[in-house]
Amino acid sequence: MRDNVAPFLRLMLVTDDALLAGRDPLPLARAAVAGGVTSVQLRLKRAADRELTEIARRLIAALPVPVLVNDRPDIAIAAGAAGVHLGPGDVPVDAVRRIASRGFVIGASVGGAAEAETARAADYWGVGPWRVTGTKSDAGAALGVAGFTAVVRLGGGIPCVAIGGVRPDDVAAVQGAGGIGVAVVSGLLAAADIELAAKGYTRLLDERISG
Repeated sequence: MRDNVAPFLRLMLVTDDALLAGRDPLPLARAAVAGGVTSVQLRLKRAADRELTEIARRLIAALPVPVLVNDRPDIAIAAGAAGVHLGPGDVPVDAVRRIASRGFVIGASVGGAAEAETARAADYWGVGPWRVTGTKSDAGAALGVAGFTAVVRLGGGIPCVAIGGVRPDDVAAVQGAGGIGVAVVSGLLAAADIELAAKGYTRLLDERISG
């Protein structure tokens, strides 16, 4: 499955309760996709199970890009999502692999060697934090270019995306360090114009490919 995930890992929107500030995530996700976002990771820590499932189903039905659910493989499977993204304290990747259908994408958060060892069976790694971020208080110390490069090497070919305070001007450094894409939270959700912000990331990603 790893060979097939690269196209949708290029620019991932990750939602956040605080940055949504009560806004409906669907129109925001639509605007992001219009700007070039290639996948959406639904991360809502405060939502009740029923609400999270309903939001996931709405996004899946309305968006032309893959939708993944953060932390909750049960809800991802029930809603018909393309996959799940797991943190170090979540259900192990191998356990989810045993119950998920063929083609179900499993991503894992990796910030260092210890987490890398438990995430070998994942289809991709979300590597971070790239820099200190306010959207995830337990994310740990910033990796920067050197730390990100080291984790990518630990992956031995597992597709890696940078997450955690990734700005448009970080795109070249992420790709130069071996990253296949970027996962963005505040860079999109905190923007006055989400579509325009997504186009900014997309343009820089395109420049790297064409150059």
